Amino acid sequence: SKRSVMVLPLVDLCAKEVVSDHSSSPGWLGCVPRELYRPLLDAAFTNCRPLAVGELVQRWPERTLRVGGRRRQGQSPPNRLCVQALLLAVVRGLGVRRRMEMERRKESAAAPVGGSAGEESDHSEDTEVVVVHVRADLFVNARSWDRARAALGTPGPLKLQCRYIRVEELSVSSIRSLLDLLPRSCLMGVDIRYSCLGVAGLALLLPQLAAFPALSSLRLHYCNLDVRRDIAGQEGDTTFQDRGCVHILPKHSKRPVFLVVLSRSSLSQPLEVLELPYLSLTPADLAYLSCSPHASSLQQLDLSENRLDESAVPSLRQLLSRASGCLVHLSLSGCGLTNELLAALLPSLARCRSLKSLALALNPLHLAGLLELVRTAVGMASLRQLLYPNPLEDYQPGLPPMPTSAQLLDWPLDELVAVHEATSLQLDRVVGESGRSDLFLTSDLLNYDKGC
Repeated sequence: SKRSVMVLPLVDLCAKEVVSDHSSSPGWLGCVPRELYRPLLDAAFTNCRPLAVGELVQRWPERTLRVGGRRRQGQSPPNRLCVQALLLAVVRGLGVRRRMEMERRKESAAAPVGGSAGEESDHSEDTEVVVVHVRADLFVNARSWDRARAALGTPGPLKLQCRYIRVEELSVSSIRSLLDLLPRSCLMGVDIRYSCLGVAGLALLLPQLAAFPALSSLRLHYCNLDVRRDIAGQEGDTTFQDRGCVHILPKHSKRPVFLVVLSRSSLSQPLEVLELPYLSLTPADLAYLSCSPHASSLQQLDLSENRLDESAVPSLRQLLSRASGCLVHLSLSGCGLTNELLAALLPSLARCRSLKSLALALNPLHLAGLLELVRTAVGMASLRQLLYPNPLEDYQPGLPPMPTSAQLLDWPLDELVAVHEATSLQLDRVVGESGRSDLFLTSDLLNYDKGC
């Protein structure tokens, strides 16, 4: 195993040198073994060599071509010129193959009638139109919506499919139009941000999402889904249509968003990723979620900036209990968790045996509550990252007794270095006594990445 670990960097290093000099490509393109195409293409993307990308893709020896994937920390996204070179090479390859098909058809029309059944079958396969399926993760906003719609809706031998789609600043009708164009079998995740859905829009979208059997991820960020607020200028925020029935929610209603809407959506399978920040979820929402089919399948759950109180704790504990075997990432940042509320949740958190990252920033914890949190964290064998809140003792005087997350974000920390050093020393002591060198603690909200 040690030998294989050493060989891979050597292959990557050699691939980088090979693709760096485009003038040498005629010498090596004709003799590259098929197993080296992958590291060469990776090197071409990593080092921004679009000419090498195009030449490798045009000669790609496999039926499947996969690029991209999750980026490592600090790794830049793919260069746009390299992506364009890849797509152009695919299109050129389609043109060549279509010309070959036309020539075969001409030859078959001129050939004498006859031959065995097997030959006819092979011949018919040769004359089929070549279709290339392009599976991609799409990011669509108001500027790119027309192009995305055209790319998805234009017929031809190049079929664009989507695994994960993220949309920003789009209306409900535009999002629905995109969903109608997506092939049903491929979509795995939907991420909607900065869109004024309202409860009415959500009620229209969720039944549409039920048509995608592989959907397992739903992210809703900044979508104006608070039914308790009357949002000026947003029509239909309190009235929505679902399965032919009209439902009316009174203004400032405290009926839960998800109890009313998600329960009627009949998604094809339980969700594994559910991100619902800033939605003003009610205790009844959490009660529904804790009893829903999604609870025992959740791997990522983000309830940040949903204010929690004593009435929400029992449902949240039940939710954590049902997700204890599968939950990997959990965020409860900015939820108004005090020492007392957190103490009620810690036993349930401690039983989440698969949890790798836990985010609790911007909660009004005193130092005693923070230390108790860290003592629980070091006892969780699977936990690798803890984003903790600065204790209230570390802030400058003047904070209200129950500060909001916005106040904690804006309020300056104490200027005395000794104050922060004292907190760090106590946290380090707890971690050091536990022997947990694999647990990373941070209060840096802006640079926190749960996937590191």
